[in-house]
Amino acid sequence: MKAQDYCDMVERKDRLNKQLVSKTPVIDDNSPLISLKEAGLNLLFEPSTMKGYKYLVREAIVEKIERISKSLEKEDKTLIIRSAWRSFEHQRLIWDNKVAFLKKIHPFKKVEEINEMASYFIARETKSMHATGGAVDALIFDKKNNCVMDFGTNEGLKIDLNKQCYPCHPDITPTARESRKLLIHLFEKEYFVVDVKEYWHFDYGNVIWAIEKREKHALYGVVEV
Repeated sequence: MKAQDYCDMVERKDRLNKQLVSKTPVIDDNSPLISLKEAGLNLLFEPSTMKGYKYLVREAIVEKIERISKSLEKEDKTLIIRSAWRSFEHQRLIWDNKVAFLKKIHPFKKVEEINEMASYFIARETKSMHATGGAVDALIFDKKNNCVMDFGTNEGLKIDLNKQCYPCHPDITPTARESRKLLIHLFEKEYFVVDVKEYWHFDYGNVIWAIEKREKHALYGVVEV
């Protein structure tokens, strides 16, 4: 499939999913948020913009992350947790930082245009799946080569947000394709779904997961702490 055709398909699916979010029922199991940082697992953590960030996830996800971590250990690799549950304040900070950056490089664009650009990869606080505790952003560290693996749009932990972030974009290198394949396979094996536009973002239990898995309802709603 050509790159443009693939991107068009991804964007149609993303629009459809967003339309279905409000129509998807949530029966929250009220499971607690558990800190991955305090769970005693062999993980690396990307530094957060939020002071005191604890990388919280719903209880059932901890065991899933542990199994993923152990699978990677066998390959002399370590799972990197980039982000997990985010408060509204945290998500707003990410949004505001992105908007400020876009205003700096596009000083003559209107506010509406800047907001539209920001929303391409960043959700407003009330719409982010990270607010449910059922979303995890992850990468992989290769201990043999002492570096973050090449996923095609990253330089170490820094990710350049563009359309090549779409998980199966055809115009990435074979190395990047294999890295994504490994990461996505490990999470899908634990019944996560990969985000349609972000190869590093995985959902379990929230409404996007329910839509993708055709479940009758989501298990996790928004957690405001």
